[in-house]
Amino acid sequence: MPGDTCWVYSAAMPLLVTGTVGIDTVETPSGRAERVLGGSCAYFAAAASFHAPVRVVAAVGRDWPEKHRSVLRGFKNVDLRGLEVRANSTTFAWHGRYKANMNDRETLSTHLGVLDEKPPAIPQEYADSDFIFLANTHPAVQLEFLRHFPKRRLAVADTMDLWIKIARKELEQLLKEVDGVVLNYSEAEQLTGVSNAVTACRRILEMGPAFAVNKKGEHGAILVHRDGVATMPAYPAELHQVVDPTGAGDSFAGGMMGYLASVSRTDVKSLQTAIAWGTVTASFTIESYGLDRLAQIKRSDIDARMKLFQAAARVG
Repeated sequence: MPGDTCWVYSAAMPLLVTGTVGIDTVETPSGRAERVLGGSCAYFAAAASFHAPVRVVAAVGRDWPEKHRSVLRGFKNVDLRGLEVRANSTTFAWHGRYKANMNDRETLSTHLGVLDEKPPAIPQEYADSDFIFLANTHPAVQLEFLRHFPKRRLAVADTMDLWIKIARKELEQLLKEVDGVVLNYSEAEQLTGVSNAVTACRRILEMGPAFAVNKKGEHGAILVHRDGVATMPAYPAELHQVVDPTGAGDSFAGGMMGYLASVSRTDVKSLQTAIAWGTVTASFTIESYGLDRLAQIKRSDIDARMKLFQAAARVG
């Protein structure tokens, strides 16, 4: 929107994300948070902004709280010119409840709102975006969005079990067009029919991408690339430190893509390092509801935690 500004890192490549900005109500064993800022775009952009400038393309409705815009604008490296506010629409909303182990959750309600409408327009100023992240939404929408950037340098997509089930054909077409895909262990197994994480990712690479990142929650992540395989442990958080896991995967992707854009590299070594930054950045997200914890920290906090993670995981 006019008046929204961002910091400019001259060495970074333009990074763009599209997906959802929503209103979440979250119940966990720790408590309940009502109508907090959520959505894949919001978490991704906040996390990526610690590493590089990030552009947001998404839509919200007339009911989107102004305080949520203030939260996003608080991340000075987030460009919101591509965030549409639709006066005759309502915002995507989700209500979920986590079980005691904080890994399993149930969706209590979902209101699609603007997601039932046409995708948001892409500002002309974003046409030079080199790094594209397609956060979770229907693969047909992701594919159509991607076609606006024929000269992109790197395109990575997220997906979920629902699309594997009901939109597999469109998802398979998308996988032919992207350079990388991020998905969790159960989604990789669902997509390929293979339970072994590395083998499942190799099957995914046969569908088109150059690499796949298989997220395994508290067990870390696996990168399978045409040029090699790398593993990354999870940040060693104890259960009592996990307040709200919502958005952890999107924050992981934001940290990962933000790092790649900041160094302007996409080789397997850079991807491995990017996964480490994604892991550390996401470790803050889970410590509070919504974007609260990310809004409290500085880049120096992430750097300090990265040093601890390097010492524990021995990653460079």
